[in-house]
Amino acid sequence: MHEILDQLAQRREVARLGGGQKRIDAQHARGKLTARERLALMLDEGSFEEFDMFVDHRCTDFGMAESKVPGDGVVTGWGTINGRCVYVFAKDFTVFGGSLSETHAQKINKIQDMALKNRAPIIGLFDAGGARIQEGVAALGGYGEVFKRNVRASGVIPQISVILGPCAGGDVYSPAMTDFIFMVRDTSYMFVTGPDVVKTVTNESVTAEQLGGASIHTTKSSIADGAFDNDVECLLQVRRLMDFLPVNNTSGVPEMASFQGTSGIDESLDTLIPDNPNKPYDMKELVVKTVDEGDFFEIQDSFAKNIITGFGRIGGRTTGFVANQPMVLAGVLDSDASRKAARFVRFCDCFNIPIVTFVDVPGFLPGTAQEYGGLIKHGAKLLFAYSEASVPLVTVITRKAYGGAYDVMASKHIGGDINYAWPTAEIAVMGPKGAAEILYRSELSDPDRIAKRIKDYEERFANPFIAAERGYIDEVIMPHSTRRLVARALDMLRSKSLDRPWRKHDNIPL
Repeated sequence: MHEILDQLAQRREVARLGGGQKRIDAQHARGKLTARERLALMLDEGSFEEFDMFVDHRCTDFGMAESKVPGDGVVTGWGTINGRCVYVFAKDFTVFGGSLSETHAQKINKIQDMALKNRAPIIGLFDAGGARIQEGVAALGGYGEVFKRNVRASGVIPQISVILGPCAGGDVYSPAMTDFIFMVRDTSYMFVTGPDVVKTVTNESVTAEQLGGASIHTTKSSIADGAFDNDVECLLQVRRLMDFLPVNNTSGVPEMASFQGTSGIDESLDTLIPDNPNKPYDMKELVVKTVDEGDFFEIQDSFAKNIITGFGRIGGRTTGFVANQPMVLAGVLDSDASRKAARFVRFCDCFNIPIVTFVDVPGFLPGTAQEYGGLIKHGAKLLFAYSEASVPLVTVITRKAYGGAYDVMASKHIGGDINYAWPTAEIAVMGPKGAAEILYRSELSDPDRIAKRIKDYEERFANPFIAAERGYIDEVIMPHSTRRLVARALDMLRSKSLDRPWRKHDNIPL
């Protein structure tokens, strides 16, 4: 019996070494952790249970029959994050560069199926070179099986992808279909085809960082939701994100003890809005002062900075936040901001996370670049996302809410449940100056007269009371009471339910 147990222990030791100590040392030399080290760091201590440790590939071509490593380049199993069950897989770059084979894919498929069956989140740690060339179409078929399960799980369980090394081909398409993607600066890359292929096909010389580094995908392409300095920081932030997320689409949002009551006031908010309506202020200050203990997890903080998206808690319950940022482009809505916010709103709606929207928007960004880039359709995505959302929607207009952008930002007209406005709110078709110059074009030659027209328009429309008179604003509130009133509104809306006609699915303008 002891001999058999010793054999098991030896086999496990060999499997845990992956591609061997030399390759593990090379991984460390690149500033990267191994697959098992990453899982140990991300999951609660001692909680990881591994499956399929001894699985080998079945390929016999190109001398592969003589090159087998237990586990076949991916570590799979389950564990807990702060006590809640999650399913995980981690690509092992020390084994065939983490490339995907038929059996490698089957290991991932098993974990995907278990996660969906048991309605628990799944987290994939990617550090891989795409399909294993030696297996040809078998590897491609494996990717297809992974992709299909990504789609089945979408909107049912949270799916998170963590890019911790160079990833190409199928190892970028699968993450692209998950809910959140995190990367590590200078060591992780995502591209459909690598720099060498680009050079061959297009004769374009480009580095891996320029083609698909974290700096590109967090600021230009919006593929990634966040970037961090190393593996350790990245995985710890994944743990933090998981604390905000429900385990599935029917479980309800997690609730945590809050040490900050919701009945207090914050008088500093009464001076947040500058006297000059064209002077910017930091909307993030309002978000941080609204959430419990100032704990706000921002999503895509480096992309489309004119809008803020992220998670916080109010009264201990997870809440999604969308807010225009006057510090960047005056908070205007453009194509990038619309896409960013629309995807975030749809995620929150999938998992029954209530949404609070802070509005200070002067309109949509004008210009040929925006129109040629499809601003109409991208703006419609955000409009569509809010209109389709069935979760509680609480909106606070702090200053400007002009034109169609007023409608789009969770207005009462498209489904906002509770719509508040600060006394500084300006709800109108456009700003007073532009409106007066259009309405009184014949008087433009008289500066004094046009100045009076602008003043008249300001007094008539640059306030929240016209909208309040029509019931479009439920209440004009004092800024210092924002947290208390938002918390009470969300509590009141906890049992919100909508009855809508049956349809197979909507047709959002993609």
